[in-house]
Amino acid sequence: MGLQPLEFSDCYLDSPWFRERVRAHEAELEKTNKFIKELLKDGKNLIAATKNLSAAQRKFAHSLRDFKFEFIGDAETDDERYIDASLHEFSNFLKNLEEQREILALSVTETLIKPLERFRKEQLGAVKEEKKKFDKETEKNYSLLEKHLNLSAKKKELQLQEADNQVEQNRKHFYELSLEYVCKLQEIQERKKFECVEPVLSFFQGLFTFYHQGYELAKDFSHYKMALQINIQNTRNRFEGTRSEVEELMNKIRRNPQEHKRANHFTMEGYLYVQEKRPAPFGSSWVKHYCMYRKETKKFSMIPFEHRSGGKVGDAELFVLTYCTKRNTDTIDRRFCFDLEASDRPGVPVTMQAFSEEDRKLWMEALDGKEALLINLNRANAKREGSAQLDKIGFTIIKKCISAVETRGINDQGLYRVVGVSSKVQRLLSLLMDSKTCNEVDLENSVDWEVKTITSAMKQYLRNLPEPLMTYELHGEFIVPAKSGSPESRVNAVHFLVHKLPEKNKEMLEILVKHLANVSKHAKMNLMTVANLGVVFGPTLMRPQEETVAAIMDLKFQNIVVEILIENHEKIFKTLPDASLPEPIPMSVSPPNAPPRQSRRQGQRIKRPLAVYNLCLELDDADSHSSPREDTPTGSMDSLSSPSPTPAFSSSPLGLLDGNHLIMDSGDLAGWTTNLPAQSRPSMVSWMNIPSANPAATDAALPTFFFPSPATGTDRAVESVAHRKARAVYPCEAEHSSELSFQIGAIFEDVQFSREPGWLEGTLNGKRGLIPQNYVQFL
Repeated sequence: MGLQPLEFSDCYLDSPWFRERVRAHEAELEKTNKFIKELLKDGKNLIAATKNLSAAQRKFAHSLRDFKFEFIGDAETDDERYIDASLHEFSNFLKNLEEQREILALSVTETLIKPLERFRKEQLGAVKEEKKKFDKETEKNYSLLEKHLNLSAKKKELQLQEADNQVEQNRKHFYELSLEYVCKLQEIQERKKFECVEPVLSFFQGLFTFYHQGYELAKDFSHYKMALQINIQNTRNRFEGTRSEVEELMNKIRRNPQEHKRANHFTMEGYLYVQEKRPAPFGSSWVKHYCMYRKETKKFSMIPFEHRSGGKVGDAELFVLTYCTKRNTDTIDRRFCFDLEASDRPGVPVTMQAFSEEDRKLWMEALDGKEALLINLNRANAKREGSAQLDKIGFTIIKKCISAVETRGINDQGLYRVVGVSSKVQRLLSLLMDSKTCNEVDLENSVDWEVKTITSAMKQYLRNLPEPLMTYELHGEFIVPAKSGSPESRVNAVHFLVHKLPEKNKEMLEILVKHLANVSKHAKMNLMTVANLGVVFGPTLMRPQEETVAAIMDLKFQNIVVEILIENHEKIFKTLPDASLPEPIPMSVSPPNAPPRQSRRQGQRIKRPLAVYNLCLELDDADSHSSPREDTPTGSMDSLSSPSPTPAFSSSPLGLLDGNHLIMDSGDLAGWTTNLPAQSRPSMVSWMNIPSANPAATDAALPTFFFPSPATGTDRAVESVAHRKARAVYPCEAEHSSELSFQIGAIFEDVQFSREPGWLEGTLNGKRGLIPQNYVQFL
């Protein structure tokens, strides 16, 4: 379990547990700060001392290996898990490089030191300043409150009113500061993963550039580097979406805290001052307690807690409430007071003091107190604006918008990500939602409506539905498979759940997902990959019934569900799910009596992104037609994340460049390579940091790609057989997206030997991938 989310509504309660969670976040940030300081120190040692390079690298590797990111919520995405594991992988690479003792590139200062220093000063430093303000305001607020509560009720009404206004203004200022501090804490917790790891990744890229002796290591690292770059960019994209949702929720709670009060099992909870009587000469004292009451059981519990004494929690006291009575100022020299009587202490009332008259009214109502003024609190969620429905007009609107987009703007860069002008979007929506004017609106041929206006109107219509397209009821069930399991088990689970949707919801979802799949096929032009579409449509198609920070932290898993729908829409919507769907087999478990699978390289599996595997297949298919090509320099390795003046959503053959960062979908890379002329491919491979194969290397050490020999410029021959069929003799669960899962008796088409020793390539149910050679028999 990672760090618990900090709910904005808890800022108004300021409970002991809220303070504990805040301190846990602060401790984690302090740990991160110390880690970055240590990392910066180690990086400078690499630059300053060539003679001590080996020792500095070992220390640096040790720092990377021992640090682990904490996460908010109960699960991580695959991208976040890979990012978490990346520091350990970096450490292993450093240990191997230490043997070569080459001079570290001078660019380390720009690629590693400055970004981390900037992050530490601008981000972590800002949080420290916010913490100082928060602590100072806490002290001021509760000191002023205590002083205010000590005011005599006999003072003039004007003086009391001025004092009340002063306290209220101070309390509002404290709540504002608390909200901003909580938001900043959670933002920096999410931001640090890519802000810390990305400079380290850039450092490694530069390191391999200058280490010509590290040729073999650079080949292995290129696979991991590409996958991690995608993981980082996916995490960044999800972070941006999550941050906007969190800020929107914070603003809603700021405007009306009572409407967004979290549902829990307590009827009422909050701070009260409890009168503790002392012997006659000493009078009485008032001690602040955090109190909780459940109306069903009439149990009242209170815990002494003082913010200014380090947040120490006292012993809890629990009693069953008998009655509650309002105290007037003529019986006690304090305002906002009321008496409680416990069942085990009849005749001995306990006097409580609330923070304000409104606060006392709320407590009196909850406690069924005498003379209580009932307050009508509307805590129900407000209905979403708009009258969007899944009716005939709704289907007409979506189909008209999709038709217009596919006709006019399927290749527009940033499609669905670039938003239209709000006034135009609302005007278009009002025309489309009016049955009298809907059919008159011509979106395909009219120049009055820009494509971005149409896409924004369609997204807005889907968001205005009274219930999200994938329903509140199934929201949690859709999220579960996105948090765990193999890729195939996730698809099976989503497939099953889609067919549990109401018929109209499923029909609308199928229309939309089919369109999004078509949009992703044009990603080379519109730069909207499956991952980018997931970020845009995750919050549109799915949303939780209760808006909380914890729910928003699951936004990244909503994006994954949408990605699964887009990538597997043919299977999900055109076929029925297996009614006897088995529990997914753990990915690392081999079936009983099955032979061990051949290791990819020296007993260790090399995890590769699907894009890399597709590149292998595409190059294989094209090599027999290619002419002799120029050699590829082994030291040419451009950085995927190097600073660039490229504007947002600039065109790139690999995908979308958002600012300085590459967004690449699994299908983009393979498609791009097939469109290149044969003589251009070696340069592309070199740019990707994948050096040419050495003819002197053994088969076990060769990469999976097909490259020209640097010595001869000719293609290296590959063992092959005539395309044949094969039957599975053992079941197999894929451990990677480039492999096939199958059961005993499965028939594979077009089977041939792979460049991976011990592996075959074949096609099963229209999907091509890798098959363990000793799991099948040729027919």
